[in-house]
Amino acid sequence: MSEELTPENPEIAQTESDEPIKQRKNGLYPGVSDELAESMKSGWADTELHGLEPIAQASETAARRAALSARFPGERIVVPAGNLKTRSNDTEYAFRASVEYAYLTGNQTEDGVLVLEPTVSGHDATIYLLPRSDRENGEFWLDGQGELWVGRRHSLAEAEQVHGIPASDVRELAGRLAEATGPVRVVRGHDAGIEAALTDKVTREHDDELRVFLSEARLVKDSFEIGELQKAVDSTVRGFEDVVKILDKAEATSERYIEGTFFLRARVEGNDIGYGSICASGPHACTLHWVRNDGPVRSGDLLLLDAGVETHSLYTADVTRTLPVNGRYTELQKKIYDAVYEAQEAGIAAVKPGAKYRDFHDAAQRVLAEKLVEWGLVEGPVERVLELGLQRRWTLHGTGHMLGLDVHDCAVARTETYVDGTLEPGMCLTVEPGLYFQADDLTVPEEYRGIGVRIEDDILVTEDGNRNLSAGLPRRSDEVEAWMAQLKG
Repeated sequence: MSEELTPENPEIAQTESDEPIKQRKNGLYPGVSDELAESMKSGWADTELHGLEPIAQASETAARRAALSARFPGERIVVPAGNLKTRSNDTEYAFRASVEYAYLTGNQTEDGVLVLEPTVSGHDATIYLLPRSDRENGEFWLDGQGELWVGRRHSLAEAEQVHGIPASDVRELAGRLAEATGPVRVVRGHDAGIEAALTDKVTREHDDELRVFLSEARLVKDSFEIGELQKAVDSTVRGFEDVVKILDKAEATSERYIEGTFFLRARVEGNDIGYGSICASGPHACTLHWVRNDGPVRSGDLLLLDAGVETHSLYTADVTRTLPVNGRYTELQKKIYDAVYEAQEAGIAAVKPGAKYRDFHDAAQRVLAEKLVEWGLVEGPVERVLELGLQRRWTLHGTGHMLGLDVHDCAVARTETYVDGTLEPGMCLTVEPGLYFQADDLTVPEEYRGIGVRIEDDILVTEDGNRNLSAGLPRRSDEVEAWMAQLKG
């Protein structure tokens, strides 16, 4: 990784905000000559782009902003994208825009801020962004975030064409907000500078109401979002196929080979993985969020793979399959797997418009409780088990969650509209029952210990029922075995 060419004399290189460009203490070049500084100012072609096509979701983001405007008339709304976060010293984590900002704009660049200014008839939207890095002051080649270091960003005029929103220089925004009057709401937690400019103008209560509204707005997906979720799932299916084909290499190395294989598909076909991939082999499958992925992969064990591709527009899939590493379930593995499959079938069948959100969870938990009583692992009757929640020793988690821009989408929605709410067409959720027999659980027969099974699919509520977006991956145990044999063969 190259070092930045920072000058010793800060007057040679001022950033766009007239702050000295940060110097590297031990850079190999102590300064920039006047001649070199002048040379770098000129001789560059005009690369301004014209006639750009708007992003695919431009009409949808406009409709979302209109709904936001209608909910908070007469109030200024401020939604930041967020800033880069330091990973170590002078390297940063890959940037991911805040969900609220991406949902309302489709833009994904750091330091961006969407502002809705109140008008007599609603709001005027402006997207505040950094313009292209300055060639006159040397920022484009001397600053660590300059164009020659991290790549070209859109000019403000280009951004307007792409996003369909008037664009202004974000470096002027904090000052404007500090002088603003009237009611203001901001999405907190993403941009400390913007929040500081508004510190005497906002309240936690009003800001929380804004965030809750934007979370609940995402409960029902529009046509663009449904298409992106299907795209994410389709790539995820191919990623699972990739993993099955390399299980012999994973046996020779570790779970990391599985993680890396799926990650390759996510980066080639999407933006990233939607969350840390769970590549849990053997007893690691009993750890719900096993993301260390440093354990062995052994023939005869099960592999619980919970992973999802995130699209370039930031929508993620979330799919789980529990696969026999050698391609064949043992008799006990199959018994446990088939019980989870039966529970998932009951859960999926309960997903339909007008049903309570909790219905699919209750249906799946009932099946699992029945199996645990049947196997003699917990004393019945089933109604007693469910009333006391005794099955949770082995089922552990809820049976699903909303899915979208966040893998656990709409998380700050009100309980009455989410968990206690009613399913509507356009909602997308996971159905993912599981059974987990911990390796040190002395309440179950020894042969059960260390077996963990989860099956998870992404389910869209439709007008007449539901659609399994991840139906491209087999679920039934015999179909899984046939699918694996075909891929390995």
